[in-house]
Amino acid sequence: MSVVAVALSVASFALLGLLEGNLLRNAERDAEQQAVVVAQLAADGNLDRMRPPGIGAEFVQVVNARGRVLRATPNLAGAAALAPVKPLRPGTEFHTWRVRPLGGEHRQRVVQLTTQTPQGLVSVFVGTSLRDVDAADDTTTAALAVGGPLLLATVALVTWRVTGRALGPVEAIRAEVAEITDRDLHRRVPVPPTRDEVARLAETMNRTLDRLESSGIRQRQFIADASHELRSPITVLRTQLEVALAVRDPESWPELIGGALEDTERLQRLCSDLLLLARIDAAQPVAAVRLDLGDVVDKAVRARLGDRVPVRTTLERGLEVEGSELWLTRVVTNLLDNAQRFADRRVELVLRSAGGPGHRTAVLEVGDDGPGIPAADRDRVFERFTRLDDSRSRDHGGSGLGLAIARDLTAHHGGTLTVGERAHGSERGTGLGTGLGAGPGAAHGALLVVRLPLAPNGAPPRG
Repeated sequence: MSVVAVALSVASFALLGLLEGNLLRNAERDAEQQAVVVAQLAADGNLDRMRPPGIGAEFVQVVNARGRVLRATPNLAGAAALAPVKPLRPGTEFHTWRVRPLGGEHRQRVVQLTTQTPQGLVSVFVGTSLRDVDAADDTTTAALAVGGPLLLATVALVTWRVTGRALGPVEAIRAEVAEITDRDLHRRVPVPPTRDEVARLAETMNRTLDRLESSGIRQRQFIADASHELRSPITVLRTQLEVALAVRDPESWPELIGGALEDTERLQRLCSDLLLLARIDAAQPVAAVRLDLGDVVDKAVRARLGDRVPVRTTLERGLEVEGSELWLTRVVTNLLDNAQRFADRRVELVLRSAGGPGHRTAVLEVGDDGPGIPAADRDRVFERFTRLDDSRSRDHGGSGLGLAIARDLTAHHGGTLTVGERAHGSERGTGLGTGLGAGPGAAHGALLVVRLPLAPNGAPPRG
């Protein structure tokens, strides 16, 4: 409101200035015309022919260079010169005076026109009353004095009502958000029916609450699942240690300690997976290092010792991606671990490129000839702690985190991990399909497909 008050004050002063300036110009014009007529008479030596002032002029007085009044209108008869004696020079000047011989009730706008005559320089003073100007100023000032505060109050009231109405939904959103705690993430803020910025703000806030609720649900589920998964090996480990403590036969100790060591290693792997998932959930940025994906996959395969089933690889070289070599190696390792866990006699890995110019991707396919993944479980298999065959997975050391970690790491690199369709018979072009699909059990086996965007052409890969 202070800004509006200042603006109204400036506008009021400007209005008064414009009004007074316009009225003064009108008064000056009439007085100047009368002064020109009288000055011409003085220059011709015919001041005796000077007539009474016309419309717009209140008085006329003619004064010579010595201050002697040569001619004046009756209302200034016997009055001294209006201006003190000073050196005269030809030209026109304007003054605003209160002329005492006329009572001084109103200001006078006086035109002083100095001209050369046969008797020397003389000044013609012609004045016009500013009573109309003063009256207009008084009226306008009074109107502004009364109307300004009323206008300011009206603007304040309208602004308060409009602002309150506009900010009402915002206050409702604020109040609702203030009451939402970590246990009330299912609540949503009201969305006003208007299609304005406030409505879009409410919709954005609700989408944020959706994400927070989903994150909270995943976190609680993760904590519950992690607690369950940790409880089992810890319980088994404790039981084995208690049995080893109770058995007095030293010959049984190696077997008991070996079992405890296996459960300790399983617990260590599970903790490592949980820590990695925590890092992934924290959305830590991936180090943007340019890599040859073929080299990364080849190193990951060669580093595996003692695999139950040999891995057959077909690698296309020169497929460069940007990301973390450690995390991409973990993706390959988890996919091969999953294939080794369920394969019967064969595991195959194929790295190839796909797509046209400008949209090429690297495709990594890992397949096995095991029981496969049912169509109904192709999405669920990537959920954390999910085991399609729980007892078999536990026997093989699976925790249900391998594919979930691989999918999340792939997503952090801008890619996808899905369950692919197995080809049959002599169909080609999908990379794997035919090799694992030939012979008995062609309908069996899982195929996991990773798609990663290729790095743009530029610097050569690292290493």
